[in-house]
Order: sequence, then structure tokens, then C-alpha cells
Amino acid sequence: MEKRRITQETFDAVVKENMEEFEMDADEAVKEAVEQFDSQGVNLSCIVKAVPVVSSDNKQEEPTHEVLQALDSLRSVKDSASCKEVEADMKRFTERCSQGFAQRYLAAQKDAYPVILSYCKKSMEERDAVLTALTALAALTDGQPDLLDAEGRHFLLNVLKEYKPDPSVVRTAVCTVRRCCLKHEQNRQDLVKGGVVPLLTGAITEHTECAELVKEASAALRVLVFDDDVRVAFGNAHEHAKIIVLEHNGLKVLINAAKVHLDNTSVLSELCATLSRLAVRNEFCQDICDLGGLKLIMRLLADSYEKAELVRQVLSAIRAVSGNDDVKDAVVNSGGVQLIVIAMNRHMNNPAVCEHGCACLSVLALRKPENCKVIMENGGALAAVQAMKTHTDSVNVQKQACMVMRNLVSRMSNLSQPILEMGAEALIAQALKTHQDCGDVGKAALRDLGCQVELRELWTGKHGSLTN
Repeated sequence: MEKRRITQETFDAVVKENMEEFEMDADEAVKEAVEQFDSQGVNLSCIVKAVPVVSSDNKQEEPTHEVLQALDSLRSVKDSASCKEVEADMKRFTERCSQGFAQRYLAAQKDAYPVILSYCKKSMEERDAVLTALTALAALTDGQPDLLDAEGRHFLLNVLKEYKPDPSVVRTAVCTVRRCCLKHEQNRQDLVKGGVVPLLTGAITEHTECAELVKEASAALRVLVFDDDVRVAFGNAHEHAKIIVLEHNGLKVLINAAKVHLDNTSVLSELCATLSRLAVRNEFCQDICDLGGLKLIMRLLADSYEKAELVRQVLSAIRAVSGNDDVKDAVVNSGGVQLIVIAMNRHMNNPAVCEHGCACLSVLALRKPENCKVIMENGGALAAVQAMKTHTDSVNVQKQACMVMRNLVSRMSNLSQPILEMGAEALIAQALKTHQDCGDVGKAALRDLGCQVELRELWTGKHGSLTN
């Protein structure tokens, strides 16, 4: 059930009452108000939990929150002042918005977006001014993609076109695009129709040496193929991936950028994450391999297996590109199984690494008896069993580990006995008992391992009640 919400004014009134009626100090009054509303089941995620203060510029004004003070300063001279004249207020507004979502939400509720956008448009001719205004827009729209309108989209696309040679301005504009596309399918579609994809790939190509811009543009491309907006039944993620790859050489652009940053694991990690999102078709997986992407992915895993988060992303990329049977063989032939098992054993206490490691082994084993032998010989099944023992509460680890065992034995029945001797049957039975979502894959694993398993026939195709 969704929690109740209150306005910022209601919260501030309670804080004020605590201070005046009960003589609490500021921190105590805020703490008491938070506890009071929490106990009533109120959602305070959009509430600034601070005492309104009097502006140092005008002692006569009513106390208000600092983000609104900065906004009021910008609004009061919006029609007369140049962007340079309000630079300090713009930076102060950006700083306050960067403090947390509640500050950004409060500013948006007080119509900050049209004020900031007007300064953005007014500043287009002056590089420093547009960078300052654009930074404020990026801060305001973080977590609030609904704010972006047609005018804002037009401005962002214009900035990306007009300031192509300037990596700082382009990076800030790309950051704003990324934030406005997160969990917002309509913004994604409108920006893609407006031509944002070639602007992003072009930015990576033109500024390949700029690590931060490459990371930001790669992340923006990845967000364009997300399907994370719960308000729409079907998104255009697959279509956007095709546009990026087929029309704008996205895979080549990303892999060429990776070759420039072979010593920068954070850039390689970002590029790997985007490549894995674009590997949505069999031929795209092969293209990544042919362009040298798989070699880069394997190198990254070999060189950085100590870093758990990086390993998780690399394993996700390996899993994605291994959807192609020829790429599976390339992964195995390049020593991928050994590296995956080493990474899993090194981070056995990390459920995300174990989940993605098992998923990789499962995909590599699927329909590939020769790969199954390599996985067994290099301890892949044992690593999956150990992951099940270590993460009994993680349904995703349990499911993926069950899938590994099932794929290993489905065409190699002689592997069943060694896997059973590792204690697989008891672990799968426990997973079935603990996690309802493990039902199908767990029973399939037991069946293919040759174990006793109850398979219910839900419907026989005959007339009559299903309960008969």
C-alpha cells in the first residue's frame, strides 16, 4: 500500500510548532517531526528535513529553504539580468539541488524548470554562461525526467550541435539527456526522433581521449535501450538498439573508444555495460566479437578480477554476447571459463557476482557438450554448488546455479554423478522449498540429474474441470 504524503509547508509548520510551543532547538525539532510523521506512515522522501532560514540578503523576508532563496533570486531578475550577472545565484541553486532529491523536488514544485530553462536559452551565445545554466538544469532534472518538455529537448539537441568541439559543455548536456531518459520512455523516443543518437556517438568519436565524456555518452546510449518506465506497456528499447548499431555504427564507436582507454578500468567498465545492452541480436553478438570487443572484455576480467562491481558488469557483458553459439566457443577457447570461475571463487561472498557468474556458465553450457566438459574440468559446477551453499537466501543465485547444473547434464548425462556427489540434489531440494520462483528450473535440474522429482500435470487437454 502506498504511503501517505504531505506538503513541505505541513512539515515546516510542525517543525515551527516544535520550536515555538515546545522550545526545542532546530535539530531536535526536525528530528521530532520526522519521527512523528514516520509513525503515521507518511512518505517523507520528497520533504526537505531542515529548518527554513531567513535570507542573508533580505532580513525582512519570511524564512524559507535555501534552494528556494536561490530560486527567488533568479526569478526576481529573470527578464532583465544577463546570465553572467546571476552566475553566483545559479551556482548556489545548483549546489542546493545537488544536496538531495527533496531539494530538487521542492524547487520543481515552485516552478524552477521554466526559470532555469529561460536562462539556458538566453545563454546560448556565451560558453561559460551556457555551461553554468546547463549544469543547473542537469541538477534540477536528476530524478525528475517529467520536467523536460519539447522546448527543453530542443535546447539540449541544439547545445549538442552548437558546442560539438567543447567537451565540458557536451558532457553536461549529455548528462542532462541521460537523466531525462531514465524511467521516461517518451523522452527517449522523442530525443531519438530528434537525432540524439548520432550526436552521442559523434561525441564519443570526436572526444575519444576525454574519459569522462566517453563514460557519460556511453551511459546515455545505454539508457536509450532501457525498458524501465512502468507507465508504458511496451517500449522501443529494441528499436533504439537497432538504430544505434545499424544506423550509427554504435558497436564500432564504443569498441574503438575502449581501445583508447585500455588502462582506465572505469571507462572500460562503462563501455562493457553498454555493449552488453546492445547485444540484443545474434549478429550483434558476433559483431562485438569480430570488432575485438570480446578480447577487450576478457582482458578486463583478467586484469581486474579483484574489483567486485567491475567483475559483475564484465560477467553481464560476457553473458550477453554469449547468446551467439559461435561467440560461446570463442569465450571458452580464450580461457573465459577459467576466468569466470576464478572471479566467482574470489568474490564468493558477493551474491551479484555469483549470480552473473552462474548465468555466464549456464549460457556457455547451453547446447554445447564440449563446453560442458571444459566447465566441469575447471571447477564451474563446484563453484555453482558453493554459490548455492553461500547464498541460500538469494533466489537469483539459486535459480542461476540450478540452470548451470541442468545445462551441464542435459546433453552430457555422464556428468550427473560427479555433480550429485558435490551435494547438488540436497541444495536444489532446499532451493525448491525456500524459493517458490525456483520451482520450474529446480525441478528441471533434478529431472535431468536423474533424481526423484514430482512433476504435476496441470492440464491434460481433456474436457472437464481442471481440479478433477
